[in-house]
Amino acid sequence: MRWIYDIGIRAFWLGIVVSSLWNKKARLWLKGRAGWSEKIKNQFSEKDRVLWFHCASLGEFEQGRPVIEMIKKQLPEIKILLTFFSPSGFEKQKNYENADFVSYLPLDTRKNTRKFVKSFPLTGVIFIKYEFWYHYLHTIKGINVPSFLVSGNFRPEQVFFKWYGRWYSQFLTCFSHFFVQDEQSKVLLRKFGFDNVTVTGDTRFDRVAKVVQTNYQNQALEEFSRGNSVIIAGSTWEVDEELLFYACRNLPCEYKWIIAPHELSGKHIQKLKNLFKEHLLFTEIQGTIDDTIRVVIINTIGQLPFLYRYGTIAYVGGGFGKGIHNILEAAAYGLPVIFGPRYKKFREAVELVNLKGAFPVHNKKQLLSILQQQMEDPQGLKTSSDISRNYVLSNSGASSIIINQLKKIF
Repeated sequence: MRWIYDIGIRAFWLGIVVSSLWNKKARLWLKGRAGWSEKIKNQFSEKDRVLWFHCASLGEFEQGRPVIEMIKKQLPEIKILLTFFSPSGFEKQKNYENADFVSYLPLDTRKNTRKFVKSFPLTGVIFIKYEFWYHYLHTIKGINVPSFLVSGNFRPEQVFFKWYGRWYSQFLTCFSHFFVQDEQSKVLLRKFGFDNVTVTGDTRFDRVAKVVQTNYQNQALEEFSRGNSVIIAGSTWEVDEELLFYACRNLPCEYKWIIAPHELSGKHIQKLKNLFKEHLLFTEIQGTIDDTIRVVIINTIGQLPFLYRYGTIAYVGGGFGKGIHNILEAAAYGLPVIFGPRYKKFREAVELVNLKGAFPVHNKKQLLSILQQQMEDPQGLKTSSDISRNYVLSNSGASSIIINQLKKIF
């Protein structure tokens, strides 16, 4: 099976090379990996103790981030190497202040992995959520360096647990310990002989709880939202925005809107401007926002997690596509959350729906109905709000459990 895996890895690399002729992300993927060995060697000395964190992309980084920040605070002598597989993660976090160096992950070949672990004094390895690379894991195990999976989430349908997945289950034997999100993952791993498991919960709860406490101020948006009902729509796609436009057109003019689209291209922003006539771009705000403005369009990256503090209720996009985006950022502020029908792979969404802190919709009329029900019933809105806030608070603390375990080792 390993030779099939190796052929697959090289075929993937070849596909990236070919697609780089026209695809910007593929070009970044290749360019970012050029000269990786020397770049890493130049960042660390032999006396350093380096803890290597690896995240596939930006979403996994947000799960690893609280742990990294706690390590830098409680174990300041530890150096952090942070790697990403995808350009979307690396390009946005290449200057992350809590990492001593940020790099792309070299391709998972035997030659690369052996060269990689010799490039710096490796003390420990932390992979986030769904990262399983055959050669890296076996190389790390072979040199007796402890490795951990953080925010692991296992399901019976994964290949490790299928009758034909015996070879893939070798990947799991390489981990020193699993920090998993839920009891189901623990039970499943134990069923297959893995007792080195701790249920911690999801570290994303710690991250969003911390963002709520962050000192962020925008005077214009504070005045825009003060005394008004504000609907904040985050990470929206075109299909989401069509529903939002319908709701905006049929709700009272006194309601204010903040829309942060997932796609920030000039073409897409222009579409939003054409759709929502009484708008103002975030980058055009100067001083106060005129009373005639109903919709503020966020056309910059990185603002959304902080802007939910100005909202009354949230809509999170993606639910009419591959799946919803981050709803915890909104829930942390005590906002009831609305999203499209594709949410059932996300545990937090399912649980919040069951608790009545979140509401799935299938079409524009359902969205309008839910918004009217919530906004016109102050007590019902408060109840949903309290449910969302308490859900996040009650699930926080995973990072502390992980750090307490790691401090015994490092």
